[in-house]
Formats: sequence, C-alpha cells, structure tokens
Amino acid sequence: MPRTLVLLRHGQSEWNLKNLFTGWKNPGLTERGYDEARAAGLALKKAGLKFDRAFASDLTRAQETLRTAQEAMGSQLKPIVTKAMRERDYGDLSGLNKDEARDRWGEEQVRLWRRSYDTPPPGGESLRDTVARALPYYCQAILPCVLRGESVIVVAHGNSLRALVMVLDGLNATTIPTVEIQTGVPLVYDIGPDAIVTSKRVMEPEIAPRRPDDMLPRG
Repeated sequence: MPRTLVLLRHGQSEWNLKNLFTGWKNPGLTERGYDEARAAGLALKKAGLKFDRAFASDLTRAQETLRTAQEAMGSQLKPIVTKAMRERDYGDLSGLNKDEARDRWGEEQVRLWRRSYDTPPPGGESLRDTVARALPYYCQAILPCVLRGESVIVVAHGNSLRALVMVLDGLNATTIPTVEIQTGVPLVYDIGPDAIVTSKRVMEPEIAPRRPDDMLPRG
C-alpha cells in the first residue's frame, strides 16, 4: 500500500524578497513565488503523484502556494488549514531587515536566534518551541492519514517543516538547525507501515517562462 507524504515550503514571499524576518506576519507571494508554486505542481504531476489529502498553514503564502500548485496539477482538494503548521514566531524581529538586525544586535546574537535549537528571539519562538507545536499535530492529524494509505501534501514554512523533517530524517537538536528547506521544492517521502521513512526524494522543479496572463495583477 503506498504511503506518500510530500512536504512543500511556500514559494518566495514578498518579505523573503525584502530579506525581512517574517514569522507570523502575513505577506503574499511574489510573482516568482507563484512561479515556484506552479513549477512544484507541474513536477508533482509529472511524477504521477495525486493527493488524497492536503494540509496547509493558515498563513496566506502557504495557502496560495497550495492553491497554485493544485491548479497546475489539475486538483481541487480542499485543504485542512491549521495554525499548528505556522512559521516560527520571530517575535520582536518580525518585519525587521536581517542585515539591520545584525547591525543592531551583532552577528553572533542574530545567528544564535536564527540557528540555535532552543534560544528564542525576544518575544518569539525557538525552533524547539516550533517543534513542540508542529510535531504533535503531525502525529495526531497528518501521520494517521499517511498510514491509512492516503497520499498527503503539507504546505507550510521553513521552520514548521523542519520540525517534521527532524523526525522523518532521524535528526536531532544538534543537526536540525543546519538544515535548509528551499522555497517551492517538494520533499517526497515514502513511509512504511511502522511510520519509518523508506525513501526520500528532493525534487528540482523547473520554472517555466512566464505567460502573458501570469503578468496580470493578483487580487
């Protein structure tokens, strides 16, 4: 029985482009972000993947990525939307330019906030906090669907997906902070009946040239 789980980080957001800490703020996708989402959907379709269940963070950039990817696949699944898969809350850093933050607090302090496992930024969450939020949801809501033989896609954020990758890839508090999850790149896992990963593929979607109707403003 196939048990497929796909993790997809949202496409490039407006604040990714501006090099801002985003966290729980809610910017939309850039045009490149839509292109990345569309390319991810086309890559999944080419691979012959069809989904029975879709989960998404409640933030706009994740939901727009899922919608655009599904359009490319010819799918219309209604997603299960959850706050549990939100990005890490960057607290007082949210909305600040990352270079300006380094000038203000110093390179080492900002690196500690961004890359340590258990040191949160002021007023925000550490990666450990994000794991504590996202992992129970995975175990209680997402994994049971996969183990029933459903093909599942989860569209979320770099840090909330790292929480899942930490378990799926057998990583720990020392190794997970170094893991980077690229925007718009599907991670395809095959899961055994014991919930252990049997194989993993990292797709490399090819972004197609823009079509004239893709240049129209998005409401």
